[in-house]
Amino acid sequence: MSYWVSGKTKREHFAAVQRGRMPPSQPNPGQYALTNGDPLNGHCYLSGYISLLLRAEPYPTSRYGSQCMQPNNIMGIENICELAARLLFSAVEWARNIPFFPDLQITDQVALLRLTWSELFVLNAAQCSMPLHVAPLLAAAGLHASPMSADRVVAFMDHIRIFQEQVEKLKALHVDSAEYSCLKAIVLFTSDACGLSDAAHIESLQEKSQCALEEYVRSQYPNQPSRFGKLLLRLPSLRTVSSSVIEQLFFVRLVGKTPIETLIRDMLLSGSSFNWPYMSIQCS
Repeated sequence: MSYWVSGKTKREHFAAVQRGRMPPSQPNPGQYALTNGDPLNGHCYLSGYISLLLRAEPYPTSRYGSQCMQPNNIMGIENICELAARLLFSAVEWARNIPFFPDLQITDQVALLRLTWSELFVLNAAQCSMPLHVAPLLAAAGLHASPMSADRVVAFMDHIRIFQEQVEKLKALHVDSAEYSCLKAIVLFTSDACGLSDAAHIESLQEKSQCALEEYVRSQYPNQPSRFGKLLLRLPSLRTVSSSVIEQLFFVRLVGKTPIETLIRDMLLSGSSFNWPYMSIQCS
């Protein structure tokens, strides 16, 4: 079934059908050995800042999609909305709990997430090895339900290809969890967002995140001197994935015409009262 009801009801549905959110444990400054089943390729040393970025993750990467997979390792059409919602919710929840972001003015928080949510979504999709298959993506967008022009089909196929390419290029680098957390912080703390109250402060947070990533890569991958540069070079191309296309592909059947930016604002303003997804979302 499709959820073609009022915007308010749809947003309430997002909250009503979710449960089981686990608040991040209290962070320990200094070094942090991962215990969530992702051993970072055997690396256990993390700076205090990176450890806090990791602790802000609402649930381990393994929880994203393991229950959304069919035995033949192809994601079921009915599960795409669930996984996409988890990726989006995870991005906002993560941002709400990382260092410095909660201290920003709420207008700045909203502006940053409105600009970068799609880039964070792509990073999360790559991190959880989201299965990417053209037919289910098209079905999730609801494009199979009504006739469409050949040009429109071609356009969507092209956008899907771009999304797939960005995810696959990140996966090819074998980015570990600490690197993903730093990359997401670099993306989030951008002074490009409109109307920021203190763009210089935001830029300093981005520089801090970039320095943390550089130090981590240099210490953990000494035999890959070009790794840090390769990771940074992946970030500008994330913006080639259209946020409106991601919205159409993954969310239109669940939220209808309610903009994702509106949902993000609601999630930020609701704070800890918003319940994050563990239950399945029916979306077809």
